[in-house]
Amino acid sequence: MRGGSIGGAILAIWLVIGAVAAGQRGYYDASATNCARASTIAVTIVAGPLNYAGANPKVSCPKPSP
Repeated sequence: MRGGSIGGAILAIWLVIGAVAAGQRGYYDASATNCARASTIAVTIVAGPLNYAGANPKVSCPKPSP
């Protein structure tokens, strides 16, 4: 039972570090939110500490066809 609480704490810390990295990159500052911006923020948060090891995840969304 204790392993679950330790795993949950590690996951929470991982995501907080990712959220801080997204904030340092200025991803929360823009007023316009689109698919690519929201996806990049989410991927940056999930990447967590890997952002400080050189990861710079970016997502581009496909353009809808007319």
